Amino acid sequence: MKKSTLILNIFFGVAIIVLFILHFTSRGKKAATSEVYGNTKLSEQFSTAWVNVDTLMSKYDMYFDMKKELEESSRKKESELNAKSRSFEKEAYDFQEKIQKGLVTRSEAQQLQNNLANKEQELYRLRDEMRIQLAEEEQVKLRIIHNSITEYLKDYNADKGYHIILSNTFGGPVLYGHPALDITNEVLEGLNKRYSASRKN
Repeated sequence: MKKSTLILNIFFGVAIIVLFILHFTSRGKKAATSEVYGNTKLSEQFSTAWVNVDTLMSKYDMYFDMKKELEESSRKKESELNAKSRSFEKEAYDFQEKIQKGLVTRSEAQQLQNNLANKEQELYRLRDEMRIQLAEEEQVKLRIIHNSITEYLKDYNADKGYHIILSNTFGGPVLYGHPALDITNEVLEGLNKRYSASRKN
């Protein structure tokens, strides 16, 4: 009886080991077949990389071009506002001079004062409107830059097979990234090449 129990235990033990091996080898096959996701090949082991966004922005040609465009837009708006302000100041000075010299009636003075008050309010409205426009332009340009980086990373990662590419910035959530996982320079080179080619077209 003891012999038959021992044989049964050995049999069940071997059966469990075989089932265990079959279970995990079939999982491995599933993992191997799921290593292609969309157009991206994923490596069999979990892999990650990181990009220093501060470095990327300080050397990405598109960022500098967008920054120049924003500065130019800001200069134009400031110039327009300054011209209108100077015109308003001249009108205000002329109004004061006319009042002091008694060159206008009281009703004319009231009318001129009302006109000046309206122009002053228009200047404030224009200034606020220009600030909003510049803020919107900046947001749009930052989104364009962000989109160009993420779109490039999709193509870049099609062959690399990283599961995650992290964004590392000073004071950001990534406190440490191993230098071997830093792909900043490689990504920057590719981004600048792609941007340079797009400017030629």
